[in-house]
This record gives sequence, structure tokens and C-alpha cells, in this order.
Amino acid sequence: MTDMLHGLLQASAWATLAVLLLGAVRPLLQRLGGAALVYRSWWLLPLVLIAPLLPSPAPAFTDSAPLLALGTVLHVAVVPTDAALWPSLLIALWAAGAAWVGLAQWRGQRRFERALGTLQSRSDGSWQASADPGLPALVGLLAPRVVVGPDFDQRFAPAERDLILQHEHQHRRHGDHWANAAVALLRCLFWFHPLLPWATRRFLFDQELACDARTVDPHPALRRLYANALLKAQLVHPVAPMACHWRSQPMLKERIGMLKEHKRNAVPRWSGQLLVLGLCVGISTMAWASQRAADTQTRITAEPAAETDGSSSPDAATVGAQAKLMSPPAYPKSAFEQNISGKVVLRVNVDAEGRTSGVSVISSTPAGVFDAVSIAAAQKWTFEPARKNGKPVASALQIPLTFALDGPEPAPAP
Repeated sequence: MTDMLHGLLQASAWATLAVLLLGAVRPLLQRLGGAALVYRSWWLLPLVLIAPLLPSPAPAFTDSAPLLALGTVLHVAVVPTDAALWPSLLIALWAAGAAWVGLAQWRGQRRFERALGTLQSRSDGSWQASADPGLPALVGLLAPRVVVGPDFDQRFAPAERDLILQHEHQHRRHGDHWANAAVALLRCLFWFHPLLPWATRRFLFDQELACDARTVDPHPALRRLYANALLKAQLVHPVAPMACHWRSQPMLKERIGMLKEHKRNAVPRWSGQLLVLGLCVGISTMAWASQRAADTQTRITAEPAAETDGSSSPDAATVGAQAKLMSPPAYPKSAFEQNISGKVVLRVNVDAEGRTSGVSVISSTPAGVFDAVSIAAAQKWTFEPARKNGKPVASALQIPLTFALDGPEPAPAP
């Protein structure tokens, strides 16, 4: 539970940084590469959310001695003992919120699709609805269709209809309907994030501006005609979460203003592309590195032991066991309540398959307080077995565990 909460908080922090950064550099990207570049810069948000989930390479622990000393420090905060209930309650609250937002979006999408009425195929490749809940639009995810309203032919001139259909086909060609589905998923997972509503609106606006640019840039002479088509169609209906709507009243002024701009030369566009690429790679790498650093803080490291058990003599062909999965012990409830710290040194026997075959306490301070939880944790540890002349062999490890009450809280052991 605590790991899941930590992951959500970490992802929220990186999402906040990405959104604020995109908002700050947006004017510069607009000057360098126009609306298409601004829309492309939104790749930064999913990248910083995915990067911490990527596996980081575990450090290799090798040594010629058959006995290794491994060390870790366990930290807990001094908090009430019933605080262990809070992670479960917070996870339940998050799950309820995610389910509620997901249900609301699903109902909105279904309501929109049902309001279309009967769909009839048109000769231009689009579909005509018998009602207009907010059309024209690209509707559907796996099999998206361009759907126009019942008065499409009467409302727009032939040249305007052609531009509108080109606009919607641009949405489909560039996968904007999948991007909207990803945004809907993020709205479910991060429903609690205060910046997400603004980011969603800004993303959809930039999506429409980019699609406008892709439609009219090849035909500069049609900019005025395109603007007239925009003025004829202003969306007054609620939009569907995953549909790409042609009409959008809140951003009408911004879309028409973009059409007045001249196409930029190639050099600034390449400069903007490099800037976006640098932002995505740099910030995503930072997010990945932070996850790796967090893991390193709790990972058990190995170093040569000061003495061996005498069971075998080290030589150049011997490679010591390597830590694979070593979850730290839980803090004993009695020690937690009495604010007791201590240290336990374990001897862990590792078989040729990397499993713990035996655990014993070499020393403990204070005696008997942390022994049980340390042994219980060590029995679940796994390792890469030691190797001698290329073959896996049994080995022994000496592992000191230090318990301290000055860090984040673990779940106390019963």
C-alpha cells in the first residue's frame, strides 16, 4: 500500500513539474515552431510518468571472498501506531475517486454516441448522423469515423465541407483519438491533481490548433475560407471525452488568430524540435534517475567481509553471491512504541540456487528485540548464487541490520 501511495505522489510531483514547464515554454515553442510543435511538446507528460516505472539496473555485487558483509539502515518516523491504517484508507479513497471519474467519462461518451441517432454512410467517406450533439467530430477509438451533422450540406459550402473533413481526417491520421483516450485515463488516475483540469483543456486546445495548422498550411490561400467555416460552427453542446470535435467556442478567437500567422522558415522549426526533444529526454531521464536514486537508498549493498567462515579458500575463480531481492524487516511494534533502536548481525546461508537455506543471529543489540523480525525477513531473501569456476556453489553471508527511528515510517510488525 505504502509503495503504491509513494508511486502516486512521485508521479504527481513529476506531472506538476511537466505541466508547469510546458506552460512556461509554450510561448517560446509557439514562436519557434507554431501550434504543431506546441502540441508535440505534450509528449513530455506521459514520458515523465512512465520513466520512473522503467527498471533501473541493480548494482553488481561481486567479490572473491565466499563470505560477504551486507549492510542496510531501516528508518521509521515516530507516529501513532494506528497510522498503518491510513495507507489503506487513502488507497480506498483514490480508487473510489478514479472509479467515479471513469464512470462519469464513460457515461458522457455513451450519452454523446447515443445522441447521434442513426448513422448513414456518405460518398465522401464520412457518416451523417440524424441528430447533432456536437458535430462534426471524429468518433470512436478502435474504428474511428468522421461523423457530420444532419445539416452539414446546408450549413457549409462545398469548399468549407472539404476543409472540415480534411481537419477530421488529420485527427485520425495522427492518432488524436488515442491521445484523448490517454488523457481520459490520466484524468481517472490523477483525479485529485489540481493542475490536471487546466492541463486537459490546454492539451485539447493545442490539439485543435495543431490540426488547424496541418490542414491549412498546405493551402495558405484558404485561410480566410477556413476561418469563415469556424465562425459558422460554434460548439454549444458538451463535448465527449474521447471525440475530436471540429467546433470549440471557448478557443474560437485563438484559432482564428493562429490562421493569420505566416508559416515559419525551416531553421526555427528545427530549433524548436531540438528544444522539445531536449526537454523530453532531459526531464524523463531525471524522473528515471530519481526512481533509481530512491531505490539505491534502500538497496542492500555488499562489501568484502573482514573475515570468512573458513569453509573454503577464496581464489580468482570464485565470485561471491549477489543480492537479488532483499526486502527490509518490519519494525517490531513494541520497539516502535518504546522508541528503541538497535542492530542485528545475521549469518545467512545461501544455497547453490540462490535461496536462503539457513539464518542465525551472530549478535544483536539490544538482545532479542529485533532478532525475530530480522530472521523472518532474511528467510524470504533471494540471491544470485556464488560461483566457483563458473558453477553455482553454496556460500555464507554476514549481514548487519541497523534499526533507527529517524526516517519515514514502515508498517510496524505485529
